Amino acid sequence: MADYKEEFKMTFGEKLKEARKKAGLSQEQFAEKMNVSRSAIAKWETDKGMPDVNNLKVMSQLLNVSIDYLLDEDEKISFNEMKEAINLDEYEKSGKCRDKKDAVCYAKNSDATKIYPLIRTKKMSKAEWLLDFVVQPGVVQLVDYLNDNSAYYLVEKNDKQYLIKVTKDFIITNELAEKVNVKKFIIGKHMYKSAGYTLI
Repeated sequence: MADYKEEFKMTFGEKLKEARKKAGLSQEQFAEKMNVSRSAIAKWETDKGMPDVNNLKVMSQLLNVSIDYLLDEDEKISFNEMKEAINLDEYEKSGKCRDKKDAVCYAKNSDATKIYPLIRTKKMSKAEWLLDFVVQPGVVQLVDYLNDNSAYYLVEKNDKQYLIKVTKDFIITNELAEKVNVKKFIIGKHMYKSAGYTLI
């Protein structure tokens, strides 16, 4: 008998199809918004091809799902993603909040049991490790940080865990499909670990 996780693991194509349907778009409508052919969408949804990075970014925005969700093989992020616009200037650091992004996460999750600020690092391939070692130790992580200087949090409430990302314009909440160890966990191509302090 197959392992429970394996039975319900979704492929990229299945996730894409489900997200498109949830967004209320036909293949034709989605193709038009993506500026690609309907056959390209059909190919991606049947796992007979993969979109390039630019198309992944566009589909992520159109379908309101993260690229990590679409590509993640670990299945730790569920489909329940909520994205809410914020104005960072409306928040002030106070109490345990060390910056405005901490204040946003705290304000939006004041009913949480625990809020753990996280440090996110890129899970490097062998080639990236070699490049990092030869060129300048830490350069790959620095480039990853410069490309995404969002703040990340693990929030626990109602016996569930949520991975939260705060950017300068949005707070994005993903319910985790299975519990993770706050000290260190991996989702997709990134490793997360506790920043060593809590907001609650």
